Amino acid sequence: MSATPAYLKDAKDVLTEQGFTTSNVWYHGTSSELLESIQADGLKRSGDKAIKESLKKTMATIQHEVQDSVEPVFLTPSKELAYYWAEQKTRERQARLGGNDKPVVLAVNLPEDLNAKVKPDVGAASLLLLEEGEHFLAHLAKIYQDNNAGIPEIDLMKAERMEYLSVLGMAYLDSDIDAEYVSVVAD
Repeated sequence: MSATPAYLKDAKDVLTEQGFTTSNVWYHGTSSELLESIQADGLKRSGDKAIKESLKKTMATIQHEVQDSVEPVFLTPSKELAYYWAEQKTRERQARLGGNDKPVVLAVNLPEDLNAKVKPDVGAASLLLLEEGEHFLAHLAKIYQDNNAGIPEIDLMKAERMEYLSVLGMAYLDSDIDAEYVSVVAD
């Protein structure tokens, strides 16, 4: 994983010892290859159709059918965390599809009615039990330490819903987000 670019290092502004603060501005990490579509159509639930098709083709080779599911749009209150997830999406796309994807962080400025529907991503508990989750938790711990915010402590089995947002910076919106609310974070 590469170092987070300086212009995306915002934890000093949004991270306290109590965790991440939130507003109506959220961030979403993605791949440069998806940018044109997002700028035209907005962020769509289950939006990476190319990855889903690749997975279906792979699973078909072992005669296993993949059921379509609708995933929400994943958000975070931090540009730094969004960059982490952008790198993950870029790595996934490069592994499955090839290409020269680059990580991209999007700002999502939600109107109050949509902002009220953003939820803590409690479903992240299952991800965090995997190796990928361990990498995220190590990355998160470094962000906390670099910003003198203590050590992120969360018991995934007993955590309150809001801890997934405040401690881990993980949230979602279970609806599409129009392109007018989305912009690229640039240096």
